[in-house]
Amino acid sequence: QISKMFGTVVVGVGIAGLARIRDLMNPMPSSPSEHLKLLGFVSRRSFGNINEAKQISLEDALKSEEIHAAFISTENRSHEETIRMFLEAGKHVLVEYPMALSAKAAHELWEMAEQKDKVLHVEHIELLTEEYKQLKKEVAGKDLVKGTLHFTGSVLDENKSGFPAFSGIARLTWLIDLFGDLTVTSATREKQKDKNYTRMTVHFQTANKKPLTWIEERGPGMRREKKINFCFTSGCLENFPQAPRSSVGLFMQDQNLFAKKLLGQVSKEELAAEKWRILRCLDLAEVIQQYCEEPEKIYS
Repeated sequence: QISKMFGTVVVGVGIAGLARIRDLMNPMPSSPSEHLKLLGFVSRRSFGNINEAKQISLEDALKSEEIHAAFISTENRSHEETIRMFLEAGKHVLVEYPMALSAKAAHELWEMAEQKDKVLHVEHIELLTEEYKQLKKEVAGKDLVKGTLHFTGSVLDENKSGFPAFSGIARLTWLIDLFGDLTVTSATREKQKDKNYTRMTVHFQTANKKPLTWIEERGPGMRREKKINFCFTSGCLENFPQAPRSSVGLFMQDQNLFAKKLLGQVSKEELAAEKWRILRCLDLAEVIQQYCEEPEKIYS
């Protein structure tokens, strides 16, 4: 029996795109990734070739009958349009998070993928890190009293990456994955234009009405770092548990998961849970953005 091969194209060759090209050219032996074959990459810039991968035009990528799947690694702002084009062309899509910068667009794209019977896979490498896997084990079965997740990082261009609730959706994904569904109780954002500094503070409640806070803070020279403080009835967790280095890179783990979906090896239950989580996080990101952008309420 000839094993099924899926021709793929990488769209966008920034840091993630280059990692994608590397991993597609060097799949893990005996892994689902061996069913993916890189047929080229698309970029606005002119490269010619990267290693053995050849540059092709967007039109050719969309038209080609040999290309079955697209890996979208462009800037956040163009994810929605690019996903739409490839789904319309009848291709499967892997896209880096966030899949879109509005909840409405995300729901529409998901519906489109389902109608066309195509896999729409959103990369969430933040859930694949050893650090996170250990944290999840540590938190399992504990009763939350209150918690904070505080992220700092360097400045992002919001025109390209979107509102911080979307560009930082990896943090929101952690909170939902660790503590279940959340409700936004308030959200504010402080901006110091002259200093290129921004800080978004979001307050949530868990289903059990416990408070969780997410702070997303960015400014020049700020170290990329996550701090946690989760308090449970049994005590507080203020540092990440020690975690071993994984032998398999995060993008490769993600690529294997995408290939498994293409091969029909992921259960309906898992797919449904993942769909719920992804769309729920995007819905919440939008609620957060609305809270942050509405004019100051004056309470009499």
